[in-house]
Amino acid sequence: MPTLPWTTPNQPPPHGTAFVMASRFEVRSAKDVPRFFLRSLATWRQVRTAPGAYGASLIAQPLKRVFCTLSAWEDRDALYAYARTEPHRGIMTSLRSTMRTSTFVFWEVDTGQLPIAWDDAKRRLEQQARNDAAGGAAAA
Repeated sequence: MPTLPWTTPNQPPPHGTAFVMASRFEVRSAKDVPRFFLRSLATWRQVRTAPGAYGASLIAQPLKRVFCTLSAWEDRDALYAYARTEPHRGIMTSLRSTMRTSTFVFWEVDTGQLPIAWDDAKRRLEQQARNDAAGGAAAA
């Protein structure tokens, strides 16, 4: 499936800061892919009307069982308000058992740098996954 392109629900101010989040989810099995995909589309529709959302994009790689999100927000509070609001909250709770791995990374950018490039987000996600793995190995 192609990438759902960057969409801008709310125009960011020309000068300001955006709070960015990238995520990568890998589901446990191929049978979980359709459910995860359909539910991710519901959260995609929700983000398109979310207060404080400056932009979002989604990559679905169903054959690899991998889904990635990239979004920019007015601030951390706007992102967390979205995450706590239905249907996102219920969907993420219901899908938790289907996850093999999840990686999240957060950073800030000037609003003039929007939209965020997927190459930058993927690089940050890969680095965070390495950090998470190293931290888990050190704790074991």
